[in-house]
Amino acid sequence: MINILVVDDQKHIRDGLQAMLGQFPRQPGHIYSAANGLEALAMLRAHSIQLVITDIRMPDMDGLALMAQSRQEGLKADYLIISGYSDFTYAQKAIELGAKGYLLKPVKREDLQVSVEHVWQEIETRMSLSSNIEQLSQRARETDRKELRMYMQGAAADEAWIAATEQQNVELWRSYRLCLLREELSIHQPGAGSSHSIESVAYRVFGRQGSLCLQHRPYLVLAVDGSLDPEAFPAALQAEQIEVLTAMTDPQQGLSSLPGSYTQGLELYRHSFLFPDTRCLLPRHIARLEQQWELPHNELYDLFQLTGTGNGSRIAQGISALFHKDVLQRYHIRYTRQLCRAVVQMMEEYERVIRPYLGEEALDLDCLRNLFDYPGIREYLQALQQQLLRLDQFYYEYKCSYRSSQDLNEAIRFIHENYHKPLDLAMVSNHVSLNYAYFSNQFKKNIGKGFAEYLRDVRLDKARRLLAETDHKIIDIAAMVGYESYKSFTRAFREAMDMQPTEYRLLIRRKPAGEEDVRGNTILR
Repeated sequence: MINILVVDDQKHIRDGLQAMLGQFPRQPGHIYSAANGLEALAMLRAHSIQLVITDIRMPDMDGLALMAQSRQEGLKADYLIISGYSDFTYAQKAIELGAKGYLLKPVKREDLQVSVEHVWQEIETRMSLSSNIEQLSQRARETDRKELRMYMQGAAADEAWIAATEQQNVELWRSYRLCLLREELSIHQPGAGSSHSIESVAYRVFGRQGSLCLQHRPYLVLAVDGSLDPEAFPAALQAEQIEVLTAMTDPQQGLSSLPGSYTQGLELYRHSFLFPDTRCLLPRHIARLEQQWELPHNELYDLFQLTGTGNGSRIAQGISALFHKDVLQRYHIRYTRQLCRAVVQMMEEYERVIRPYLGEEALDLDCLRNLFDYPGIREYLQALQQQLLRLDQFYYEYKCSYRSSQDLNEAIRFIHENYHKPLDLAMVSNHVSLNYAYFSNQFKKNIGKGFAEYLRDVRLDKARRLLAETDHKIIDIAAMVGYESYKSFTRAFREAMDMQPTEYRLLIRRKPAGEEDVRGNTILR
């Protein structure tokens, strides 16, 4: 669909042309009108108009002057000229200026329709070609950007590609910094999608040739002119009220230094979790952080001694003391991450004891495995405290529920200590001096599964850990967890895990270790 402008100093001609245009099978989007070239020029400046149908001779500014001026101003529109026989010389001049055709007065409806349809099709063809070319260009740019991003993240690249890519932004790669930006969002607040706003500010500060977006997710990465003051960009973002933390590397020279610069930027980005009040984190801010430390094991032990006491306020105080910012900001970010892992591992150990009694209740420890899944350290500590208080409640209920069931507790302890020996229900019931049938019934009622199934799960849980963490032969592992034969062990393992022990060992060792992976999943429920 196109917009058309009718220009003629005679109103009845303008009205007649508009009426005819309104009767054509293909209707324009809008039909504008003007009494002379000056009015028409103002219309072209104010509106998106694709076709102008104009008389040649008009007061103030004629059709030829209108065409020449619109071309000079870069106002892209096609022209159809209306002229009389005596104006044919002018019509030829108009065609030299780019007019698509001319119509003789008086204008016939059929001639107007044919001429407009011809120009309309030409406009559509041109727009389609332009759109296709733009799409191809966009895809090419996206491909180039993807290759650049992969190289930044460590993918191999030959010297020829580096040299060719560097030539596309010679001035930028001569001296640049990497900026990694993290928006400050609430944990429950969806992304504000302001990355384009941030890019716009970057273009304004550094210029179009001085800023290049390399990555949008999971965090925005920009390469910016390294010769400018690093504080200028954060100040401009703050002036626009864009709440974002910026990690900015030292100036770098040459595209070949991009992977190393990204590594430095990523380290700075991670440290921004420790310094939420620093709007622009630079290498000098973390240069003096201590690289050696020892985790506060005694304080951790004291904290978990409170588990099951129902004293939530003291647990909250313990978390605050362990993760006090004055302590965290003394050390490299690795200290904080190791401390997080240590807390999660201790929570897993406590949960493992009471897991058989939780039923459908469970802790969500997976949500605590990666600090950087959270907007900031405060949000992570809130989630950590919430799960620790839930563990405290579960443990408290567990102790209350089974305080009068010492026999059953002793039976479970006995199973866990003797699972590697020949063990059956009669032996355990004798150990706790209970009737065989009564013990069997109480065990299933309270544990949620029969004795044989529970013993199998205990043994296979230990076997799974041995398969994952040791190089013992499988036949030896079978004996170590209480199975009399290799065959009975593999059959039980396959029924529970839906795979052979050898397959499980290969599978678990193929998984990437991952810095944040502190999983201790078991099959014991």
